[in-house]
Amino acid sequence: MASFFDLDLDRHLGEGGHLMKIDKLLKWYRFSKILKGVHSDLGPEGYDPVQMFKCLLLQSWHSLSDPGLEQSLRVRLDFLQFTGFSVGDKLPDETTFCRFRNKLIESGKFEKLFKEVNKQLEGHGLKVKNADVAIVDATIISSNARPRKVIDTRDDSIEYSADPDAKWLKKGNKCYFGYQGFARSDEEGFIDKTHVTPANLSEQKELDKMTDDLSEGVRVKADKGFFSAANKEMLKSKKLKNGLMYKAFRNKPITKRMLKFNKLISKTRWRIEQCFGTIKRRFSYQKASYFTTEKVDAQFKLKAMCHNLLKAANKVEFI
Repeated sequence: MASFFDLDLDRHLGEGGHLMKIDKLLKWYRFSKILKGVHSDLGPEGYDPVQMFKCLLLQSWHSLSDPGLEQSLRVRLDFLQFTGFSVGDKLPDETTFCRFRNKLIESGKFEKLFKEVNKQLEGHGLKVKNADVAIVDATIISSNARPRKVIDTRDDSIEYSADPDAKWLKKGNKCYFGYQGFARSDEEGFIDKTHVTPANLSEQKELDKMTDDLSEGVRVKADKGFFSAANKEMLKSKKLKNGLMYKAFRNKPITKRMLKFNKLISKTRWRIEQCFGTIKRRFSYQKASYFTTEKVDAQFKLKAMCHNLLKAANKVEFI
């Protein structure tokens, strides 16, 4: 039975905030099927997995640590309202959040959760279901570990960092230690696919993976970092339209026609850079919070969900 506190909380917080809009925008029961079987071993109370997923969204939205999420859930009314917990409930602690997130990663749930969010946004007409343009780009995600070189004399192994998957990448005159986060968006700027690799892997070779689920006839737009003869052939074999910006090579400069083509592509390619800007500035994702490619990829997907939900909330007045 709802308490007087619960009944009055909606009126007290109002409906104009982003989180309140998102709470009403999504049909949360649809996430139950995806999360089925993940509720076990979530502390003695056996917390509802949908409520726990909502907690992870709040964590990503506000860029909180596990202890920070635990504390915020205890003291913030909007967190209680969004997750469906009440004052006086036995709330999950930081270790429960960590176990739940790891279970989602181990069972490969984040990809399905991301797709369900986008599917529901498409159902509201906020995101184009069958877009005819796909924009691909990559951004640097710094590792949460310090780069260092440690030689273990016991077996002559070399450990470069506490984060085993993070690698060095040199771009221009700068060096980065961490990962590359790949994202694909439509022309409206909604992200529909993400992928994370160690920073040292080539951008060009990841375009195949970022286009493996596109429908025939979609134009793939990307900067010159993805340009190669192999990628042009790959797009052709998938019956996708080539929107890769041309790259100059030694003894083979860009022609006027190629330069004009590049300018046309750049008129819409800025959308994906805007996505990265929102994820990094609004949702504070310059640096990963966890170690290993799998965990960084999961966090990147959560940030992409937050980006899409924020964009959707800004587009709607009433739900």
